[in-house]
Amino acid sequence: MGRILKKNRSFGYLIALLFFTSCNDMVEFTDYQSIQDASWQANKNISFEFSVTDTISSKNLFINIRNNNEYPYSNLYLITALNFPNGTKVVDTLQYEMTDDTGAFLGRGFTEIKENKLFYKEYKIFPIIGKYQLDIHHAMRKNGEVKVIPFLEGVQDVGFSIEKTK
Repeated sequence: MGRILKKNRSFGYLIALLFFTSCNDMVEFTDYQSIQDASWQANKNISFEFSVTDTISSKNLFINIRNNNEYPYSNLYLITALNFPNGTKVVDTLQYEMTDDTGAFLGRGFTEIKENKLFYKEYKIFPIIGKYQLDIHHAMRKNGEVKVIPFLEGVQDVGFSIEKTK
């Protein structure tokens, strides 16, 4: 009886190991940058450099935000600039919901820190082989104001990841 339980336990570990390694096979690139004092300065770019060698397969691109309970807003506005190896630049203004209707933070996490995996581009095919750079900065403003908030409190880390599509 002990031999059967030992085999089942070993089988369970093997399945768990395969599950965790297969989930990571989808990720091609991931990087995070910490924000000093969890206070993101306006117009301060967070930059990520990555290399592209595959111009055929589509990829999903994500912006990852780790925020704490000090984040005072229900949404997040970002401006991104994707710089291609040939000098082309694509600029986007993005808006993400950070809380649900009750004001509870969205994202994953058991503590006061929540991690949000936000779609940046779906099924993106990079047309050129080479080094790319993604620049991200926040564009948060108070209602009715033109001036950007000088320091966005509560953002601890900003990340970027590229995953294979299924």
